[in-house]
Amino acid sequence: MPSPSATADVLIFDLDGTLIDSAHDIAAAVNEYLASKGWPEQDPAFVEGFIGNGPRRLLLDLLKAVGLPHDDALVDEAVPTYIANYERSPARHTRFYAHVEEDLRLLRDAGFRLGLCTNKPHALTLKVLDLLGIAPLFEAVVGADAAPACKPDPAHLLAVCERMDAAPARVAYVGDTAVDQATARGAGIPFHAVPWGGGSLLQVDDAFRLERLADLMALKPAATRRTA
Repeated sequence: MPSPSATADVLIFDLDGTLIDSAHDIAAAVNEYLASKGWPEQDPAFVEGFIGNGPRRLLLDLLKAVGLPHDDALVDEAVPTYIANYERSPARHTRFYAHVEEDLRLLRDAGFRLGLCTNKPHALTLKVLDLLGIAPLFEAVVGADAAPACKPDPAHLLAVCERMDAAPARVAYVGDTAVDQATARGAGIPFHAVPWGGGSLLQVDDAFRLERLADLMALKPAATRRTA
């Protein structure tokens, strides 16, 4: 649970593996591409291990891991095909992790400003947020192709801060992967790990390990906390 001595009034979140379990929809898009090439489809749990670095790295790393061709030209061809597959059905099987939707609304209602920093393509991110009904909760959303550089480059997270006119000292970043953790570290922003996705595997201090997103209420500056 966050340390009560730390404060933040701006919370920026990763998306896949942090707010939503999208592995089955991502895997379906990947498998549609693999099938088009006559290659074996992969289990969603296996595909999930490659999520977090954006579409190109997802395909490159997965193809390499299963011993399929993965030269630059092939991956360049695969990326738009995969994205087109995903865009046709980006949220059919996608679900929120436990309490995420209600906790996001709780945090927003408590006065926190919310942002999103994701390696998912920007337009696709907006579509998923809209389909899930949470787009209005976020003051700023920056997908990988809308940033000067994508995670783990800290410029991605700092671009969200800039759009929100938020100094890094006022911000906490929440994610589930080592990529998220490195991004926050590079930006000089405290990082909080969720317990699902890959979050349970990360090495973080107990004060920065969440049980649920509502734990972030402890970060609210004392002067702005509501009293009964």
